[in-house]
Amino acid sequence: MSSSFAILILFIITLIAANIPFLTDRVLLVLKADNNKSFWLRFTEWFLMYVIVMAIAIGLETKLHGTAYAKVWEVWNFSQNWEFYAITLCLFVVFALPGFLYHYDLKKHIN
Repeated sequence: MSSSFAILILFIITLIAANIPFLTDRVLLVLKADNNKSFWLRFTEWFLMYVIVMAIAIGLETKLHGTAYAKVWEVWNFSQNWEFYAITLCLFVVFALPGFLYHYDLKKHIN
């Protein structure tokens, strides 16, 4: 698997995962929620999707480049600093914008 193909796969997975909480009333696409999921449940699900996508990204990075994230979980030896995670979180927010706008704005006007 080449690096550009892995980045494309990660981009598509991220775009889908960021919008899942806003496009369905099921929790993590498995559990049936009540009549309507609350905003906090959607936000929690969205953040869990971010954690899952980051785990996939770390797995792809490790597969492509060996032990790039070998020291990621050690307290004093992070291979990525807080700036990296802040930027990826902000990008995840941007990727979630279509689903958020659809659920909280467009859905009322379409129905």
